Amino acid sequence: MLIIGLTGGIASGKSTVARMLEEKGAFLLDADHIAKEVVRPGEAAWHEIVEWLGASITGPGGALDRRRLSELIFADPGARRRLEAIVHPRVFETLAREAAKIRHRSPSAVLIYDVPLLIESKMDELVDLVLLVYVPPEVQLKRLQKRDNLSAAEALSRVRAQMSLEEKRACADYIIDNRGSRGETLRQVNCFWAGLQSRPGAAE
Repeated sequence: MLIIGLTGGIASGKSTVARMLEEKGAFLLDADHIAKEVVRPGEAAWHEIVEWLGASITGPGGALDRRRLSELIFADPGARRRLEAIVHPRVFETLAREAAKIRHRSPSAVLIYDVPLLIESKMDELVDLVLLVYVPPEVQLKRLQKRDNLSAAEALSRVRAQMSLEEKRACADYIIDNRGSRGETLRQVNCFWAGLQSRPGAAE
């Protein structure tokens, strides 16, 4: 099995590329989706977060108020690190468990780990290849403002809270440039996928 670490930055288009690869036949494990599962009301991570921040961080039904939580962690690096220390180990355990199931069912599979903090969390050391979805900083900011209805200052704060895409380029084995049209991005994904299919040991 070939494990690809797919990463990018906020509003870079990583999820779009992930869907394209899944449509090609790759198995996809989405760390963001798993992270939402491990903090559902009643889960161990949920209890830790509520004990730390208080019941006011929850909304209807006990679910975490994601907007308030986002505002907190983007404004406070210490809070962000503490939240990551609660959530990330459980996400990584789930990724490993699900990957083992896929390997058992399909030994020659291409498996995508869709992990925004792949490099920051050192998970790039656990994959065979790092694929980065890149856009220039000005494009990233404009898309983030539009997507999340943020001011320029709010968008900049969120972007600066992450490792920059320029820094991530140095860690990537392959880069998809997503500044253009969907068709241009798909063309690059097609080329990437064709290269994977020609690798030694690839499935027929």
